[in-house]
Amino acid sequence: MTVEIKRRGMMLVLSSPSGAGKTTLSRRLLENEHNVVMSVSATTRPKRPNEVEGRDYFFVDEKEFQRRVAAGELLEHALVFGHHYGTPKKPVMDALAEGLDVLFDIDWQGTQQLRQQRDDVVSIFVLPPSRAELENRLRARAQDPPEVMARRMAKAGDEISHWAEYDYVIVNDEIARAQAEVGTILAAERLKRTRQPGIPEFVETLMKGE
Repeated sequence: MTVEIKRRGMMLVLSSPSGAGKTTLSRRLLENEHNVVMSVSATTRPKRPNEVEGRDYFFVDEKEFQRRVAAGELLEHALVFGHHYGTPKKPVMDALAEGLDVLFDIDWQGTQQLRQQRDDVVSIFVLPPSRAELENRLRARAQDPPEVMARRMAKAGDEISHWAEYDYVIVNDEIARAQAEVGTILAAERLKRTRQPGIPEFVETLMKGE
């Protein structure tokens, strides 16, 4: 017999320097884990080839982004490589209320803002196995012009310096193992007593012999 106990959703953050693998890990987590939904950010960055409005990002202009900031419609926002990124609040709150876990692919700035507002944030920092491998992955990705890639590599050290602000740290030297480690963290965090508000009622029935 399977016992279903009501569970409260959480915010699961994956951060890393560009090229360390957080986007691949996010995609695999969504494909393999039950009750996880992706938080879709709004951005002023131009849309890349193959990106889809509402699936990858909500693409907005600078004026609309600042309106959302002023109206308090974003949970967090940051300026990254000259473009603004932010998390729309309502979809996240709706998902959490349904008991879903919300996955965030954001940087350390956004993570700090989330942690200042919420007590249900679980944060994971993904490290590359080496600087050389990080650069190899960026080159293989072939999404950015050389000058942008150079900026990403130059900023990698600053991003990595924030690793100690996270709950968990994973070295992504092999994607399958890193994926398994993220899954283990998610499973353990879901079982925390504070995330299972239905436990007291269930225990009471056990104590009464019902």
